[in-house]
Amino acid sequence: MKVRPLGDKILIKRAEPETRTDAGIYLPESAKDKPREGKIMALGDGILNKESGEYMPFTVKKGDRVIFSSYAGTELKLEGEELLIMTEEDILGVID
Repeated sequence: MKVRPLGDKILIKRAEPETRTDAGIYLPESAKDKPREGKIMALGDGILNKESGEYMPFTVKKGDRVIFSSYAGTELKLEGEELLIMTEEDILGVID
């Protein structure tokens, strides 16, 4: 199954949570935080410019690793994979 975001929406696959600390201690499931970074899987058409009727391009692209806020986007699960749909405004930065 494929998901194609509409308009100014972006589809992101969240990164896997850390299983160990930097010191090598394994973390139980209850102590793991959901990562606030992920990889862009798909982009919508962009934001519609009402004056010209054209779509303005995104500043991010498919495949970029990005950081987003903790409560950004809407979570969905497709074929066992956890994904997020959010707007470009929810993205805080791109990881180079």
